[in-house]
Amino acid sequence: MILYPAIDLKDGQCVRLYKGAMEQATVFNDDPAAQARAFAAQGAEWLHLVDLNGAFAGSPVNAAPVEAILAALDIPCQLGGGIRDMATIEMWLAKGLARVILGTVAVENPDLVRQAARAFPGQVAVGVDARDGRVATRGWAEETEIEVTELARAFEDAGVAALIYTDINRDGAMQGPNVAATAALARAVSIPVIASGGVSSLEDLIALRDCGAALDGAISGRALYDGKLDLAEAIAALKG
Repeated sequence: MILYPAIDLKDGQCVRLYKGAMEQATVFNDDPAAQARAFAAQGAEWLHLVDLNGAFAGSPVNAAPVEAILAALDIPCQLGGGIRDMATIEMWLAKGLARVILGTVAVENPDLVRQAARAFPGQVAVGVDARDGRVATRGWAEETEIEVTELARAFEDAGVAALIYTDINRDGAMQGPNVAATAALARAVSIPVIASGGVSSLEDLIALRDCGAALDGAISGRALYDGKLDLAEAIAALKG
């Protein structure tokens, strides 16, 4: 199981939100590339990047810091936020991004996800962001009536590389991940699932690892910045 340190970008800075609220952003580093290098130095094998402004704007906003991170590292990075057309997908992959995460467009234009997954095997993931079991889109600002497993199963035959499942009510809240819902999703589909939202301790990671379903990885942000989770120790534990 891979641990993905998260770098969430707002106005060019590395921040963490509380339950997805843009007005509740805490700035942790004004040099995202330096933060990325620090994570890599501690043994990170992947990074999870989010263009928060882009998620609301519907197109890339924090391109400069993302490009700086890609230039600073040789470990793979995945990015979500504001990626809603093939041109943007192609642009990011050409710049060296290992994987794009499609969230809003997975709901609004699922055919684009399938087209992209065919065109770029292994490089397209779907972001399944949910509040109380229902998918939310456009920077988590818009609620839908679509259930998590309904959206996930729609891409079973599409060839997507992974599902990034975020429980919005847990995100940045340091209250632990929704282990039961994550495990249920992983059992419902054959697509690899990455857990996101609420990972706040080594115990949380162990709970996900031992949840009874095979998870591909877990994303953590605030716990790493706050020092509640030691990245090197966590990576070693997940490998063990």
